[in-house]
Amino acid sequence: MDTVRVSDLPALFQGVADIFEEQKDHLCEMDAAMGDGDLGLTMSKGYGALPGLIKDQMQESSVAKTLMKAAMKMQGLVPSTMGTLMSTGVMYGGKAVGDKPEMDVKDLAAFLEGFAAGIQKRGKCQPGDRTIYDSVSKAAEAGKKALEEGGGMKAVMDAAVEGAKEGVEATKEMTPKYGKAAVFAARAKGVEDQGAVAGMYLMEGLARYFS
Repeated sequence: MDTVRVSDLPALFQGVADIFEEQKDHLCEMDAAMGDGDLGLTMSKGYGALPGLIKDQMQESSVAKTLMKAAMKMQGLVPSTMGTLMSTGVMYGGKAVGDKPEMDVKDLAAFLEGFAAGIQKRGKCQPGDRTIYDSVSKAAEAGKKALEEGGGMKAVMDAAVEGAKEGVEATKEMTPKYGKAAVFAARAKGVEDQGAVAGMYLMEGLARYFS
């Protein structure tokens, strides 16, 4: 597979919708220990709606405009902190691709970098803060490296998944600085950050399209 057209975007994000539905209870259980306990519901509701929102907002000539409009609608459905971060990531990812009718492998890597950049800007987080950024930034870095090594779309996404997994593993040794997790910092030692895990599932969901 060499390209993803605007008309393919609903199918691309359907894998994300599916994995968040599958992992909804697990994410809620993780979040209950360190946060509000609703992370799985937020992810499944927001990304569950995204394929349909993309269809509704589709502009065949522009990946950027399609994802921007769909993500804005998604944000309205899940107006929580994580919902805002995830929808912002989609917006910035689309913006990184630009006004094109399709994505090639370079655009896919750019989407991953844009997604991570959007989360960092909106969340004002840095590597090591024990957030979703720790997984999606590693995913973007790994995807870019795979691109530079001549990999195609599947190779880029496979690398992104592995990068995200490494990012999740690293959060076990990080101290939370934000939200309720910071209050329960003592519980975090040796435990994966639930936001980073959500970022990993996002990458795994996108990778399903290319498998």
